[in-house]
Amino acid sequence: MEKKVTMQDIADRLNISKNSVSQALSGKPGVSEDTRRLVQTTADELGYSYSNSRNQKQVEKKTLKNIALIASDYAFSLKSFFGEIYLSVEKELRARGMNLFIESIDSEAINNLTLPSLLINHEIDGILILSHISTDYISTIINTGIPTVLIDHHEPHLEADSILTNNRFGAYTAVEHLIQLGHREIAFVGNVDISPSYQERLEGYLLALKRYGISPNEDFILTNTQENQHDINLFLNGLQDMPSAWFCVNDGKGFLVTSILQQRGFKVPEDASVCSFDNGQLSQIATPTITTMDIDLNYYGKKAVEQLCWRMENKEEPFQEILLPTKLIIRESTAKKKQ
Repeated sequence: MEKKVTMQDIADRLNISKNSVSQALSGKPGVSEDTRRLVQTTADELGYSYSNSRNQKQVEKKTLKNIALIASDYAFSLKSFFGEIYLSVEKELRARGMNLFIESIDSEAINNLTLPSLLINHEIDGILILSHISTDYISTIINTGIPTVLIDHHEPHLEADSILTNNRFGAYTAVEHLIQLGHREIAFVGNVDISPSYQERLEGYLLALKRYGISPNEDFILTNTQENQHDINLFLNGLQDMPSAWFCVNDGKGFLVTSILQQRGFKVPEDASVCSFDNGQLSQIATPTITTMDIDLNYYGKKAVEQLCWRMENKEEPFQEILLPTKLIIRESTAKKKQ
């Protein structure tokens, strides 16, 4: 009876390891294309039956997960923030040997609740939704039954896992920093209707004031400003008293407030301290550089992929909201209040 050819026989013939032969025949990474071809040629010459390896390859192909990353055109345009999360997601999925499909959703698709064709035409195993699209649209995606994780967004009616910044505690820390510098007249600048994150940052601002026995001054709270000079100038024009410090919900507004105060002859931080949120590029290039709350965007993407992989294996478990910490970065724009 003819002896059955084994992988070890091929390895001995080519003077390479059995593991390299296995990688070459199964299509796994770890060997060069030249080695892969040489192993396959030698296997054929020796009469090795590698149907098992082919079967293994088919199984691997079948179990390779396809993940969709979905966001609005607007979210994808915010490259400094969401771009970094996207790169982190891509890197983490690649490390796990998963395929990534990206879909940008325009306003027409949102209004018509038109789902991306990839959810229908491809076998998608899991979905990551970056930021807010619309509650109805996200609900339509969740209703496909495909495991879904929301990144930097949540809403009471959305039944899905969420990876979130701890916005309340982050804002609390920022405002506490200003209070500890002696400031009690602290303004809030943001648009709380754009995102739950900004509403939560307002709540953190109010929590810090309450904890330190400071009554909120309604005149100092601007909750519907767009990211433009006009709104902030109007707000300043309506003030009878001047805040000694400003907490802004993001770096864009922190940059604007700093610039407008300087245009009006105020020195930052000598006359007014400014603190913002996100640690984006604007906080780093401003003059003076702006104290801000840092978010680890790389960890954001990693945690989102980790949670989605867990959810795909645990579809019946209760939904979770995972809060990621922030870190205060003290720069030049905050200082002790002048006595």
